[in-house]
Amino acid sequence: NYYWPRVPQLFDLMAEPIALLAATFTVSWMQRNNEFLPQLSAGIPTRRVVRPVLFAGAVAVALAPLNTELVIPEIADELMASRDDPEGAKAQLLMGAYDTSGVHIEGLAGYRKDRRVDRFCATFPESSPSGMVHVTAEEAVYIPPGDDPLTGGWMLTGVGEPVPYPLPTNFTVLGTGRAFLKTDTADYDTVRRGGTWYIYASTVRLRELLGADDTRRQTKMAVLFHTRITRPVIGMLLVLLGVSVILWNPDRHIALGAGLCMGLGTGYYACVIGCTAIGNSALVSPALAAWIPVMIYGPLAFVAFDMVHT
Repeated sequence: NYYWPRVPQLFDLMAEPIALLAATFTVSWMQRNNEFLPQLSAGIPTRRVVRPVLFAGAVAVALAPLNTELVIPEIADELMASRDDPEGAKAQLLMGAYDTSGVHIEGLAGYRKDRRVDRFCATFPESSPSGMVHVTAEEAVYIPPGDDPLTGGWMLTGVGEPVPYPLPTNFTVLGTGRAFLKTDTADYDTVRRGGTWYIYASTVRLRELLGADDTRRQTKMAVLFHTRITRPVIGMLLVLLGVSVILWNPDRHIALGAGLCMGLGTGYYACVIGCTAIGNSALVSPALAAWIPVMIYGPLAFVAFDMVHT
């Protein structure tokens, strides 16, 4: 239960280098066994020979976005689970998180199995009717969204006195020491994961979050959103560049091909990480930060492919 979710996570990190290595190894092995020679003698151009390899590489690259959109969001809880507490019964350290309404939620300890937080604290922004205030409670349990009005938020017990007046937005007093705080995005898992919880969200969910009024983390989420869009393009360009480099010299050894793959893979990661960093720092726009690797690898890949001996 702890290790199997790491398989999709590792594939999400290594999908493009895996596709690059598979494609370049296939082409290198074909060269080593002189499989190009009879086809070239029959008048079949090199680009047509490697077309099935490029198609297979495109399929492998396409698996990464599918994994990110369909698998990773479903196993986000398992990815955040502790190795010695797979059931979530032990107390966990909470990172805290902001809701889209601007409310910051934190607590002393959390219990994933019950979605319960001890020593709950909610800080409302200055824009709330009561101004910036803190509401504390001995315990809070997150209730998932449902048909009942008191769902999709936190049920607080042991609320500290005095209760702010006028009441903050989405805050309802239910009786002595009891209240309900309705939230949009700050559920238990979000509060437990902290400020980077959105990295496990799907692209559709990221788009919804970018349309919210909360401006916190918008830059980083926008960079991640645009990076998700450009990722298949960059991955395919990486495969095309790797195959082209191998085909430049038919006499290259497989070991040299593997070395070239490592070099291209290292350059790929360095480029993507660097562009993401400057995008997160707001030095360039999120869209430009995501498309810079395409601008770098695109011309290189097509020029290299055009230089292949036919």
